[in-house]
Amino acid sequence: MNRRDFVTLLGGAAAAWPLAGRAQQPAVPVVGFLSGQAAATIVSAPDLAAFQQGLRAAGFVEGQNLVIEYRWAEGQYDRLPALAAQLVGRQVAVIFASGSDFALRAVKAATSTIPIVFSTASDPVEAGLVESLNRPGGNLTGVTNLNLQLSKKKVEVVREMVPTATDVALLLNPNNLNADAVLRDTQTAARILGVQLHVLRASTARDIDMAVAKWAQLRAGPLVIGTDGYFNTRAEQIGALVLRHAVPAIFGSREFVAEGGLMSYGNANVDRFRLAGVYTSRILKGEKPADMPVQQATKIELVINLETAKALGLTVPPALIARADEVIE
Repeated sequence: MNRRDFVTLLGGAAAAWPLAGRAQQPAVPVVGFLSGQAAATIVSAPDLAAFQQGLRAAGFVEGQNLVIEYRWAEGQYDRLPALAAQLVGRQVAVIFASGSDFALRAVKAATSTIPIVFSTASDPVEAGLVESLNRPGGNLTGVTNLNLQLSKKKVEVVREMVPTATDVALLLNPNNLNADAVLRDTQTAARILGVQLHVLRASTARDIDMAVAKWAQLRAGPLVIGTDGYFNTRAEQIGALVLRHAVPAIFGSREFVAEGGLMSYGNANVDRFRLAGVYTSRILKGEKPADMPVQQATKIELVINLETAKALGLTVPPALIARADEVIE
């Protein structure tokens, strides 16, 4: 082989090496993110950040070594089956379902093979989603929270804030799969406290406007916001309404209170979304959902906005302030 042939061969090999190296690089994993909520709300934004934080803790960074395909139903639950089918068609590595139990059921119906991580307020065993909390079986695992069980406690806490109240209202979405359970628990609490419970049903933005306005005209006593993904989608609307009509309201999420709501009592959303991100990363690293126990996010927060209380003419009991995890001034 002469010198010219050798140099030509060497140059061709050098050009081929980067291509070969790129071909051997592992494919970037794709995670599907399915939510019944809207992307840009005061509730969903911190939830998403917490989910991404859980992934980063295991070394998965969106835009670097991870792709996340987002599908938001914007509170329109009938869109969820089609959105779930899109993610399955995309052949994602894992699907995270949140924002409503409808999202979880839609993705469960869409695939029995792609691993699914969920965040739900329901009992996943009672709902027939997993075999047991310790050994889920199948392709689902995830995180549950205590928000459904806290319906009674929310009535107690808001009554403590407004001790003279003889009537309490519950804002309930009748389309929520857990609506009956929330109503039963709230009725029990009202009966124990000796207050009359009024149920305001709303499943659209217009319904919410009318329900809050009607309650303000009738009594304007405490209002309990039921646990519901659609209500989270309408967070800014509900927050503005209760302030406009001077209705003392208790929510399940601190984000409402940070925006001017009176108080919240519920599971810390960011805690369970971070846990869901960690579980998603473990599946990306090879673990099987069937062997990963369902976790329960147990951190409960009581948050009070003193400025809002003052605007409503309420004096916050010192005992309530002492128990609060956060007081916004």
